[in-house]
Amino acid sequence: MIKKLSKHGNSYALVIDRSIMDLLHISEKSELYVTTDGKSLTISPADDKRKHAKFEKTVEKSFKKFPKMYKNLAG
Repeated sequence: MIKKLSKHGNSYALVIDRSIMDLLHISEKSELYVTTDGKSLTISPADDKRKHAKFEKTVEKSFKKFPKMYKNLAG
């Protein structure tokens, strides 16, 4: 799915379709956890930040351990 940002005051917003919100069990009041690796953006429900922190550490370790593999995957 390709999305475009919308101007929202002095910022930009990403509109999330209702079908995706239903799939993730989130609402307009839900807190979302936003991370980036510098090339991509990950948005997920902020229900358990410990899981996200552990996941980020694991990903970071794998980037350090396998830099050539990730470079090849990136093209």
